[in-house]
Amino acid sequence: MTVHFHEEDLPAGVLAPGPIAIDTETMGLITPRDRLCVVQISDGKGDEHLVRFKPGSDYAAPNLRAVLADPDRLKLYHFGRFDLAAIKHYMGIVAAPVYCTKIASRLIRTYTDRHGLKELVRELLGQDISKQQQSSDWGGPVLSDAQKDYAASDVRYLHALKAELDKRLIREGRMELAQACFDFLPHRAELDLAGWPEIDIFSHM
Repeated sequence: MTVHFHEEDLPAGVLAPGPIAIDTETMGLITPRDRLCVVQISDGKGDEHLVRFKPGSDYAAPNLRAVLADPDRLKLYHFGRFDLAAIKHYMGIVAAPVYCTKIASRLIRTYTDRHGLKELVRELLGQDISKQQQSSDWGGPVLSDAQKDYAASDVRYLHALKAELDKRLIREGRMELAQACFDFLPHRAELDLAGWPEIDIFSHM
């Protein structure tokens, strides 16, 4: 298991075919204000790749763009709504089709209100991950080893989580509903970017 660090783009040919796990690190939680700093990516084979963007980047990244925009590659996220919005805003790409482990967890783990990645990895995979670097400065000139490992851990387990969550979704007859939610997720991200981040357009009020 190796964490590979890249500047401004992903090298060509480093990912195996099939689903890829995606995550992002930004300067904050307001997408138009807080720039995209890092995109993490894993093909589930044991290595993770981190692509860091400098201040003022044009986010050209042709290799990364090609992977993210590939309609034949499933993209695995945890809270994909945020990552999809960040990637769309800064790179102009809809990084779909989508699978979101947080949505899957909410549909199937109805016995708890704890759906964070740390809790999911602990319960379903028996592993512990650290969240100490979650609120660190991702825009600095140098990323620490702790930051790199944290960023890599956000994509390290998503393939295995999908496998476990799928078993439960199938068992409880909720896979079709989950897929409908995944299919809508890029549109939910578009609503966030268009000015409806906290408004439920389906509600009566």
